Amino acid sequence: MAHANQSQEATTYFNLHTVGIGYLNRVREVQVRRGQPFMACDIAALHGATDAVEYTRFDCKVAGGEAERLIRLYMDAVNAEKKVLLSFRIGDLWIDPFLYEKGAKQGQPGASLKGRLLYIDWIKVNGTYEYKAPARQEATAPAEPAPTSEPSSTSADADAEDTDNPKESRIEPESPSTPRTARRVATRTVQPA
Repeated sequence: MAHANQSQEATTYFNLHTVGIGYLNRVREVQVRRGQPFMACDIAALHGATDAVEYTRFDCKVAGGEAERLIRLYMDAVNAEKKVLLSFRIGDLWIDPFLYEKGAKQGQPGASLKGRLLYIDWIKVNGTYEYKAPARQEATAPAEPAPTSEPSSTSADADAEDTDNPKESRIEPESPSTPRTARRVATRTVQPA
């Protein structure tokens, strides 16, 4: 029985990451019936003027390995009602609509912003730095140029062979971020099909 050789094509994804600073709340391990339990938390992200700060709440599933280790490490500080402030990166942001079941808003629609906590840059507890992530080499690497024409067959073969290490290029915003805004960074990742 002969099988035709099929070339592996890499699938390209566009990642939308939300980057900001916020307070860590509701750290918990979620048990599921089928599958592994996972860590979850809420982040109250700061935005607006420093003298009139506003908050946006993100309900996050902790996805990054180092992020999970850090969330577990600072769970006791959150439970002790200490102020745990962190610099974060969230990916795969989505809206979860719901109806309030009790309270003054009972029966009214609401929405929750959900995402995956991918990375923590630093953590402060009660105003004191407790953790700072090591500098990342890929952050200083230049972005890869976008292809201007169809790739040749040799280029496609080289891309297919390099599927174990996804390529990522960073697209920075045109204007620098200000303390008033959470910076959104788009990245393009190539992963095997």
